[in-house]
Amino acid sequence: MLSERYSRQQLFKPIGEKGQQQLSEKHVLIIGAGALGTSSSEQLVRAGVGRLTIVDRDYVEVSNLQRQQLFSEKDALERLPKAEAAKKRLSEINSDVCVISKVEDVQREELEGLIQGVDLILDATDNFETRMLINDMSQKHQVPWIYGACVGSHGMSYTIIPGISPCLNCLMETVPLGGATCDTVGVISPAVQMVTAHQVTEALKLLVGDTQSLYEKLITFDLWNHHYTGIKVSRAKNPECPSCGSNRTFPFLSAENQTKTAVLCGRDTVQIRPSMHKNLDLNELRERLKGGEIKQNPFLLSYENNSFRMVFFTDGRVLVHGTKDVNEAKSLFHRIVGG
Repeated sequence: MLSERYSRQQLFKPIGEKGQQQLSEKHVLIIGAGALGTSSSEQLVRAGVGRLTIVDRDYVEVSNLQRQQLFSEKDALERLPKAEAAKKRLSEINSDVCVISKVEDVQREELEGLIQGVDLILDATDNFETRMLINDMSQKHQVPWIYGACVGSHGMSYTIIPGISPCLNCLMETVPLGGATCDTVGVISPAVQMVTAHQVTEALKLLVGDTQSLYEKLITFDLWNHHYTGIKVSRAKNPECPSCGSNRTFPFLSAENQTKTAVLCGRDTVQIRPSMHKNLDLNELRERLKGGEIKQNPFLLSYENNSFRMVFFTDGRVLVHGTKDVNEAKSLFHRIVGG
């Protein structure tokens, strides 16, 4: 049976037997084990990638089951860490693949260790702070990575090759990439599958060395309204970019560009201060928030549901009431704000 496992994939000429052997020798790092992470990891494990490291800080909840394909009701009932639940299922799918799970919040120190010996990084995160961290670490270590995002029926994907393509920091200056999140406007699973179809296809090209076939455009789509676009972004490459330019400083690897958190003394509250000061549009935020009670004045917006209360200030600070767990507070922050 094992000799037949990859037979159909090997019949595909751009891969063949040589490419299959190359896949078995590669190591892919997936940051995030949510919708994108579970979909892409399953495809890569079925394809026979030799080593897969999957990292996530969260646990499985019932609301995940609609789109996060590796998880079961039992996983949600037991609140298993997503990385561990993913590893268990992936190992059942293909025991020949070495699957490594890491239950942790990815910051600079963690990613510095995770990237060692990795051939490719797949983005399956839910916030731009982590993506910018991945972007700088990718440039520093010359490891390619593939950006992916989806919300509602929309999705995006883009392959970043250090030294060749514009990096994410370059694109942030010219292309609108973020805003709403799955927790504010929802998401349908076909959008997830479309994003990972593009991500994994590009990953396979890189892993077998077929770089000439890489798609050099930023893919965007809206499945519900039948829109599909490839945006040429080569001109966005900025020679002065602090992340990938000639005098790069990797700004998002510096301590001052990390989200800062603090448990407020004597209170069941965590304060989160974003890495960079920003003027938060409370009216725009109010439009995105659903399913809770909202109170607003010119200085702050309070959002409360059955399990927590978050208070947003115009300078970007957020108080997360109802927890002293910094990781839980950051997870809530990224789910609601998306950045």
